[in-house]
Amino acid sequence: QVQLLESGGGLVQAGGSLRLSCAASGDIWSINDMNWYRQAPGKQRELVAGITLGGSINYASSVKGRFTISRDNPKNTVDLQMNSLKPEDTAVYFCHAEILQRGTTSFNNYWGQGTQVTISS
Repeated sequence: QVQLLESGGGLVQAGGSLRLSCAASGDIWSINDMNWYRQAPGKQRELVAGITLGGSINYASSVKGRFTISRDNPKNTVDLQMNSLKPEDTAVYFCHAEILQRGTTSFNNYWGQGTQVTISS
């Protein structure tokens, strides 16, 4: 069984920083893309940042220059460093990964449980 466990959410003032971490565990053979999504109240879930197995990165335009995604392949972790936070960054942040379990032949999508990020003005 594969699980994604997030940590690092919380409440900070505008202009502050937070670092989110996500660790994948279980019977993992390989992880393809690792992503961070967020969902604000009343809004659709949106992609914040993604990083491929090879290290290619993309960011939502709203966070470019403020957020940095990184991954540690041997540890099966992905982090999101968030700086210069704004009230509009308030959302539940979800880790997502495309994972190939041992003994299977296709990658499947896995999601973490979400971690709340609240930015006060």
